[in-house]
Order: sequence, then C-alpha cells, then structure tokens
Amino acid sequence: MKKLYFLLFFCTVLLHSQQRYFLNSDTRLYTSPNSTSFLGYFKYGAEVRLLNESQNGWRKVQADNFNEGFIQEKYIAKSLNAKDVKVRDYENPILEGGDAYYGGNHLFVLAAGLKARALPDKNSKIREILFTGDPVAVNYIPVNPDEWVNINGNFTEEYAKYTLRKFIGPRPDLNALIKDFDKLDVNAVPERKTVSERIVELAWNSNYNDLVPAYQRYYEVVKQINAPKLIADTELNMALAKALSQHKLPEQISAFMLKSHYSLKGFKTKSVYISQADLFKTFGNPPKKNQVGDECGIYLSDLFYYYPDLEVSVDEKEKKAEIIKVFINENNKFIINPNAVLDHTLSEKAFIEKYGTYIEASLKAPHIYSILMEDSQFRLEFKDGKFFSVEIFYYC
Repeated sequence: MKKLYFLLFFCTVLLHSQQRYFLNSDTRLYTSPNSTSFLGYFKYGAEVRLLNESQNGWRKVQADNFNEGFIQEKYIAKSLNAKDVKVRDYENPILEGGDAYYGGNHLFVLAAGLKARALPDKNSKIREILFTGDPVAVNYIPVNPDEWVNINGNFTEEYAKYTLRKFIGPRPDLNALIKDFDKLDVNAVPERKTVSERIVELAWNSNYNDLVPAYQRYYEVVKQINAPKLIADTELNMALAKALSQHKLPEQISAFMLKSHYSLKGFKTKSVYISQADLFKTFGNPPKKNQVGDECGIYLSDLFYYYPDLEVSVDEKEKKAEIIKVFINENNKFIINPNAVLDHTLSEKAFIEKYGTYIEASLKAPHIYSILMEDSQFRLEFKDGKFFSVEIFYYC
C-alpha cells in the first residue's frame, strides 16, 4: 500500500512538472499561507511550478529563481487571456512592458560588464556579458539584494540566465552618472574607473550623441591607469564616437553604396552577383558545397559554395551566383565607389576616420561595423587592426 501511495504522489508531481502554470495578476511569494511576510514580488504573466495541492486556497510554488513559498490559488492559471483582471501591486519594482526599451516585464542592468550565469551560482557557466542599461526580462524578483534573479523570465533551463538582485533596477540616468563622476576626487581612480565604465556602456544604450562626452571622461581615467593597449583602444573608440555623432542620413548612405561591388583576383563584379562561369574561371570548383536552410527565401539559392576566399549562394539552373561573404586579402577588394576602395591594407582607424559617418556599431560586437541598406546590410569585420571580411545580410 505504501508503494501505491508513493507511486500516486510521484505521478502527481510529474504531472505538475509537465504542465505550465502562470500568474494572472501581480502578487507576492509569501513565507506561509495567510502570512504578511514575503520573499519577493511576482509580475503578471510570471511562470511558477506547483509543489503541492491546495491548502485552504493557497498553493506552495517555486519561482523561476528556485525560491519556494506560497501564493493564493486564485492567481494561478494554465493560460493567460485578455479578460484577466489584474490586481496591480504598486510596490512591485518590476517594470511593465511598453516603454522604449522592452516589450515585457523587465528591469535594467546597473553594473558594467555584468556576468549572466547559467545557474544561480557565482561559479557556474557565464552565458552572457551584459552592459549598463541593458533591459532584462524579469517576472519574479526577491526582496533580498544578495539573492539571484532569473533574467530570462522563465524556467527554460537551456536559456536561463541569472544575476544578483542588487545589480538590476530602474534604468540608470546618464546625466546623474556623469554628475557623480565629475564630483569624484581626481585621485579616486578605482571609483572613477567604475563610474566611467558605466557611463560608456549606458551611452551606447542611449544614442550616438552621448558617446563623445562619455568617452572623454573614460579617457581621463585610462590615461591615469597608463595601460598602452587600453589607451589605444579608447582612442579608437573616441574616433568612432565622433564619427557616429555625425551619422549620415539613410538616403545619403544608400547613394554612397549604390554601385558597390567586388574585385576578386582581379575580376570586377558589377554588384554582389557573378555568373557561375566567371566564378569557376576565377576560383575553380568549390572545395565544399552545402545546403543552407533559408526559411525567408532571402538568398539566391539554398545551395552554398565555400571557397577559402569567399562564400556564395548558387543557382545552378540559372548558372548564377550571389556573393555572400568575401575574405579580404591581397587578391580581394570591396569597392564601394571609385573613391572608396577597401583592401587588406586598410586599417580599422583609417576606415573609421574615412567612412565612420556611414556605419552602425555596437559595444557588444567590437571591430564589426554595419552599413545599412533598405533591405539588407553589409557587415565589415576587422581583425588585428586590418580589414578582414565583408558579408551581406538580408532582412527576412
């Protein structure tokens, strides 16, 4: 009989673990039924795991950061719908979606270079490095600042990301951070470095015009530290910031890129297309072929040829190829127009100084720059300070 009871209990737990349950209102995770003491805040839409059967209208649940406690059963649903009558908790610090930064429940990163981990453990795998001002999905937040928060917003273990509560909150104010920096003693180098790093990251999460004053302050600290590589990297970023603050209009960029093409081993294409005959004549048979899944139908064909110098999408019936990626070397050049020939001797600094007003850039993808078109973008990568490759991406 005991074995039968255990089997029934196991099946009940298994059933609950397979089903998904959501909260149809803001509520809190209480330490016990009918208690006023609570561990954290849930936002409407949060997912929970049920841990036991109903106890006078209360259920024991597990939050997405593995906190366990009690909530009223009336707030638990198998699905959400537009008829839900949400009770808003005005003390709940989690922000609702609909602002300019994020569409769902969220908060913002407060620290520079924040490590998001795969488990709520400081020694677990780092899933992502987050920057000051990055929005993160949050459906449950503990009261204790030293507890962990799941910033992926659900139980999916494959994608779960965790950080400590004290490192996320309302979006930081850039002007306030700048004022804090300017008030610091000039000899308080560690504090100045911490604040200036946050300023730079938040500026990247704001708009290009904020980058110049941000890097000016960061550069002051870098010179105090006197690390040659850091100084060189910062000077490059300062040049980038200046160029981005003078960004060209979309129509100017389109006109600039209108006649872009390649020179491949001396053969000049007319655009990003080349005949299969000219492809074979220039590069021979491809060392590798592969079918690429293309759900959006954005490439010429699903069939790709891979050469050491380039990657192309090939329509063998039409005997035509579309150049997707070119590796820049002594044989290959990217020609935007007669006055803008980009070859393997082009340095990253020279590229930024000459063409930085046409590009998009991100702190999360250093040394990679995009030139946006109406239905696509060229992505240019630099390695070791030199032009390395150019790749075209189409919008789905």
